[in-house]
Amino acid sequence: MMQIACPNCGLRNEHEFVYGGEAHVERPDLTCEDQAWEHYLFMRANTKGEHAERWVHAHGCGLWFNIIRHTVSHEVLEVYAMGEVRP
Repeated sequence: MMQIACPNCGLRNEHEFVYGGEAHVERPDLTCEDQAWEHYLFMRANTKGEHAERWVHAHGCGLWFNIIRHTVSHEVLEVYAMGEVRP
């Protein structure tokens, strides 16, 4: 079972959290071409190894934050606030 360290609540069971998708995906301008919008909506990195993700402590404090997780071992390598640059 994966353990995630919420910045507010500390180390908690993964069942308290909800995955929010890949972190640091930039939304294109609304006047962009259809292909750019399609890429934003559907194309994501499917990284084997370290991957930046958004999570929310849904059954806790409700805080959104980013983590860097190894997709093979599920080890959480880093936890940092939304809006911060990836470490």
